[in-house]
Amino acid sequence: MKLKNIIYTMVGATTLSLGTSSCSDSFLAEKMYSNYGTDVADVNAKVLGLHYKVAQIIGWSGHQGFVGCWQVGTDVGSAGDTEGVEVPFYKYAELNSENAGVSFLWNGLYDIINAANVIIADETADPALVAEAKFFRAYAYDDLVTFWGPVPLIIVSTTVPRTDYTRTPVAEIDQLIDADLTDAVANLPTVGKTRTEDRINKDAARMLAARAYLRMGLRDKSFYAKAEQVITPTITEGNYKLISTRYGKFTGEAGDFYHDMFRWGNQRRSQGNTEGIWTFQNEYSRDVTGGTIDNPQQRRNWVCAFHKYSGMQNCDSLGGRGNGRLRLSNFVKYQLFQPGDIRNSNFNIRRVLWYNRPGYSETFGVDANGFRVNKDQGVKNVTVKTGDEVIPRSGDSLNVYYPHPTKWGGYDTTDDFGYALVKDWPMMRFAEAYLLRAEARMRQSNFTGAADDINVLRDRAFKDYRIETGNVLAGKVSADQINIDFILDERARELISEENRRLTLMRTGTLGERWEKYHDRGALVPDNKLSSGFDPNTHNLLPIPLSEIQLNKDAQMEQNPNY
Repeated sequence: MKLKNIIYTMVGATTLSLGTSSCSDSFLAEKMYSNYGTDVADVNAKVLGLHYKVAQIIGWSGHQGFVGCWQVGTDVGSAGDTEGVEVPFYKYAELNSENAGVSFLWNGLYDIINAANVIIADETADPALVAEAKFFRAYAYDDLVTFWGPVPLIIVSTTVPRTDYTRTPVAEIDQLIDADLTDAVANLPTVGKTRTEDRINKDAARMLAARAYLRMGLRDKSFYAKAEQVITPTITEGNYKLISTRYGKFTGEAGDFYHDMFRWGNQRRSQGNTEGIWTFQNEYSRDVTGGTIDNPQQRRNWVCAFHKYSGMQNCDSLGGRGNGRLRLSNFVKYQLFQPGDIRNSNFNIRRVLWYNRPGYSETFGVDANGFRVNKDQGVKNVTVKTGDEVIPRSGDSLNVYYPHPTKWGGYDTTDDFGYALVKDWPMMRFAEAYLLRAEARMRQSNFTGAADDINVLRDRAFKDYRIETGNVLAGKVSADQINIDFILDERARELISEENRRLTLMRTGTLGERWEKYHDRGALVPDNKLSSGFDPNTHNLLPIPLSEIQLNKDAQMEQNPNY
């Protein structure tokens, strides 16, 4: 989102105080009114506010570890230098209804719904703006039912507090999601015709609908066909193209075409990215008072703290300054990728670093396993200098040096400490349309069609490798390889660190089995970083925030099982 728009909507607006900084506060008990108050009649400004509310969720820095809640304790993410809020998401026995991350997300999603309801109720509003509001309402409800199951259904904004909410069956909420997204697809503009390029277009609604229908299909198989039907026009209408050649600002630098998509200044359609469906514009403007959206922690979570090495300095090519709160699982690091997959190149999953501080030179010891030790304490001493490969210590894999995705990396020369994220967020990308259709086809036993969709992505991923080796079949998959595990693997390969992995696994009903199969274990992982305690009778859903149950005094708000 353009920050000038955010600022415009905030000026002259009466903000809705939801008290999300404390898990003792409740959204559902709050007065239901527009985030912008009755004095702001501009419906477009209210819709822009919905974008801002999404930014408040995904960009929350109240707990730096919030990003990790949706990755650790899954098949792809492991704990690094944890902040705290994310710990119960991999030490599952500690997850309870007072977790700050759980409460913040619940409150934020209902905040979106409340503001959307005000817009939707405006009978004079532009149908395209109402459709955009319906997209966001469906977005919030789809997250809610995926994470929590039955939740209160609120479709009318009220002016008085309520304390009598009950949980609505998922099937009934799904009817609203279906209706909202059907209207959104019909009334939203096509890509390139939105008011600004960061606004919601028809294909974003199709993407969300496909995800939602695939989840609904687990209880009603007829939705699998709907998922395929809704996403196919996004693939066939020709408005998007997978990036397969280098482009943009950095073609004169070392890199590859997949990495180019995620470089600062290359992420938008206007910047040459033909793959972006919904790119959230997190413009950084140090010249505008209040111009930042909190301080999103995605980069600091995913990029390791390599700056702690004396021979390293912050720079854009290394992603800026991270703090290493998230690590890729051993499954991702050592099992997931085939040789030649560009998505695993050192530009995209950085596995090798080089000392980059100008004029650097140092002598230290190396032990029998090749790890760095103090001088004269290893089997030999070595002298390293600028341009040499970094030699880590054995304990650096928890914070300082480990393979990490580069999609969130970016360096702001005015912020050497690296607190704020300055890049746009890739919310929806064309590649996922193929993954969603492949999943829909697989669920309908069309394994050949599913393999065809997967191979479109793998044709791109192995393009250079096929040319280099002459092996035109490298990376190709066949129909007999296709099942939900393969599709989830391919989603990880394509969307690592972009997708909310916990949401994907809960949507597909596979969180427990994927955790059991792929979470880090064994002697090489410190006890305090081991994931443990997953109970399929409990952790396939999140706990309802305790504050909601306590304040809902005039009706019973049942807690999810075993919390």
